[in-house]
Amino acid sequence: MTTSFGTIGVVCGGVGAARFLRALAGVHPAAATVGVVNTGDDTVLHGLSISPDLDTITYTLAGAIDPERGWGLRDESWRAMEALARFTAVRPDGSAAAPTWFNLGDQDLATHFYRTARLREGATLTEVTDEVRRAFGLEQRLVPMSDQRVTTVVSLADEGIDVSFQEYFVQRRHGVPVSAVRFDGADTALLTAAARAAINDSEVVVIAPSNPLVSIGPVRALADVDQLLGRRRDTVVAISPIVGGAALKGPADRMLVELGHEPSVVGVARLYAPIASALVIDPVDEPLAAQVEAAGMRAIVTPSIMISPEVGHELARRTLAAAGFTA
Repeated sequence: MTTSFGTIGVVCGGVGAARFLRALAGVHPAAATVGVVNTGDDTVLHGLSISPDLDTITYTLAGAIDPERGWGLRDESWRAMEALARFTAVRPDGSAAAPTWFNLGDQDLATHFYRTARLREGATLTEVTDEVRRAFGLEQRLVPMSDQRVTTVVSLADEGIDVSFQEYFVQRRHGVPVSAVRFDGADTALLTAAARAAINDSEVVVIAPSNPLVSIGPVRALADVDQLLGRRRDTVVAISPIVGGAALKGPADRMLVELGHEPSVVGVARLYAPIASALVIDPVDEPLAAQVEAAGMRAIVTPSIMISPEVGHELARRTLAAAGFTA
């Protein structure tokens, strides 16, 4: 087994990834961790560049996340959003001005103001992301999957229209069935140099317990990512976001069904088998371990619901150990 302070790369997006990265910092030096973060959810509202997954992970690792909502900043106020309501009556039909369906807290706005201004000055998203994480005092490195725009587009089964991921997830509260997902721009967007280095050079690559379709999917849609992961498959370990047939948070289980996949650790294993050698599953799914292995992945059984720091730390240890790395 390898025992060192070598770099651990984590392919990630959203709340599950944020919690795993926090747990990982309890057993491995934070400065030796690089999170490769999904940016397919990124959007522009009020003229502001918003990166929800990058921000959720940053706020969580900084201990600044709102613990009840799981997104945004704690002790937040909403004066700006409340003030937008006065324009509802005068907004012309068809105008997209002053949307209120996507809440941005007053403190949270500062992050978006900074990111937008720096991007307009010509900085890359990689550069701005590093500045934001340093402003929040993080030791972990966070890198966007690409500096070019990739947009996750969701086809709504009942309405017969395509919408952005945020319109599906926030505006419609991910409560409508979907018939397809695509990643516009992924065919030309490039993996950032920092993301490529994390995937190529880390001692272990972990696929975080994130939605495999819309959090990990956009990263995998970029050219070469599956090939890079596949070449080092023996040292790539995935953590299932599905426990007992259900997603811990978000619509992953429903989306798996709607898009033709099995909503279980077996379905997750079939998606990840080409790029990862082991799948970490919760004890509740131990009866499915043989099917996970039949799908081509070793099943690592350990509690995966991070209900306490101790459980999270053991999950991180067992995940790294599955790739022969001792934390």
